[in-house]
Amino acid sequence: MIKQIKLSSQARDKLIRIKSRTGIGQWNILCRWALVVSMKEASPPTVVDIPADSNVEMSWQVFGGELNELYWALIKARCFKDGLGTDDETVAQQFRLHLHRGIGYLATPSAISNIGDLINLALEEKS
Repeated sequence: MIKQIKLSSQARDKLIRIKSRTGIGQWNILCRWALVVSMKEASPPTVVDIPADSNVEMSWQVFGGELNELYWALIKARCFKDGLGTDDETVAQQFRLHLHRGIGYLATPSAISNIGDLINLALEEKS
């Protein structure tokens, strides 16, 4: 299982913009939303190297809170659905890819301007 999560500086900058638009001040809550939004996509995220070059770091416990085991199980199930391995290394990699893809989605200028937009984005049906 993942012990520490460290974001890229690009993701940190995007989260700062998302925080100012939504008023949600906790990194972990925004990261949970980002994960969910990315996992809604039918396609798996593109495998790319993501640097861990920011000062934004949190433990897995902080990220997932009381539901940390559920988040891990969801990511593992998604790995299985995508035909990937379900070993800890693969699940951790896919978590990181989904997290950063989701942050990118949330940071899209027209995607969200308030909490209501964030909820609508998460509930939006994909065609």
